[in-house]
Amino acid sequence: MPHSRGIGARLGRAFLIQGAFIGVAALVGVFIAGLLLEGLLIRQALRDEAGHFWNQRAAQPGFALPSTHNLTGYMGNAPPSLQALGPGYHPWKWEDAEFLVYVTERDGQRLYLAFDRSGVGRLAAYYGLAPLAIVLLVLYLSTWLGYRLSQRALSPVIALAREVRQLDPKSPDPAAFTGDRVAGRADDEIRELADALAWFAQRLNELVERERNFTRDASHELRSPLTVIRTSAETLLADAGLGDAGRRAAERIRRAARDMEELTASFLLLARETGDGLPVEPVSVNEVVATELDRARPLAEGRPVELEFQAACRLVVQAPEKVLSVLVGNLLRNAVAYTERGRVRVMIGPHGLEIEDTGVGLPPERVRDLRRPFVRGASRHPGHGVGLTIVHRLSDRFGWPISIDSEPGRGTRVRVHFPAATPEPLEAG
Repeated sequence: MPHSRGIGARLGRAFLIQGAFIGVAALVGVFIAGLLLEGLLIRQALRDEAGHFWNQRAAQPGFALPSTHNLTGYMGNAPPSLQALGPGYHPWKWEDAEFLVYVTERDGQRLYLAFDRSGVGRLAAYYGLAPLAIVLLVLYLSTWLGYRLSQRALSPVIALAREVRQLDPKSPDPAAFTGDRVAGRADDEIRELADALAWFAQRLNELVERERNFTRDASHELRSPLTVIRTSAETLLADAGLGDAGRRAAERIRRAARDMEELTASFLLLARETGDGLPVEPVSVNEVVATELDRARPLAEGRPVELEFQAACRLVVQAPEKVLSVLVGNLLRNAVAYTERGRVRVMIGPHGLEIEDTGVGLPPERVRDLRRPFVRGASRHPGHGVGLTIVHRLSDRFGWPISIDSEPGRGTRVRVHFPAATPEPLEAG
């Protein structure tokens, strides 16, 4: 059963604990009072009674022994079991009654004062427990009334929290916090809070609309010129009369335009509040890795860097294919960019993929900074230092944990775990 963390439940527990403490404290107080009644009052009364008797006996030798409903005095006629007691206080049981006996001795005579303490319990009940019950009843009633009043005072806050919980972030309704729905039956402070939430919902509506307009406009206005630049570079590369220098320049233009397209797509993807609007379908991680490896090979031109691809299975992920391409592409381009010689190896297992390079590597404190934008390692490859930031944000959004192990001079290993991935056997041949 889930543990309730509501304000009302917490208040109820607080009032219950308070009532329990009050009850326990009152019972302990009555118990201590009973002990004090016997330990102090009764014993003091016995001492006073014994002193009074000896003084009167000295003045009047025939002064009678005390004999009341609760107190009986003995001297020579004391029962045998009583005569065996020495001076001081002693518990004594006689004819199913419990006594507290005080024995004193003077001039060779002993006085036994026996106080019937069986009535002490009844006195404590009458004069202790009965008033205590009335006091506890009043306390518990006031506690219950306080709890009810606090619930009534907090009910508008709970209603506000419920409205916030049900708020649609794509289209928040400011009217949910105004009128009689919440604020109409609340105090001034709750009305102020409701007005602030209504203002916040209105601002959120404006921001959501602005984000939609931005992603729509940017998708068209940024991609269109990049597409023109890339297709123009491809047209130049198709010209047989283009010289080597022009071909290298056109290839750089095409590569830069393609990188900008990927970067623009990544930023637009992250600008969305969620991944809604992107088609989720079964995507083969193997095919995405193979495609991104081909696109990353030109980055290794002119360097002794070998790209390897190993797969123990065919791994299928339910995800937008574009998201997976952006994540894998950024990781591969980053690995190739920071590897001057050696290899970049991609391995696919039943739970995820691993990209290992023999590049410059990073110290542990720099690895922790890779989530921050514009953090780059030492490489001659141009970049902006946002690739791994994009990767981390995509992994957080889609629930794909990433771990990075790096060592300066030894290289870097990146593992991406796909919790809901489905491994399938590789096709033969």
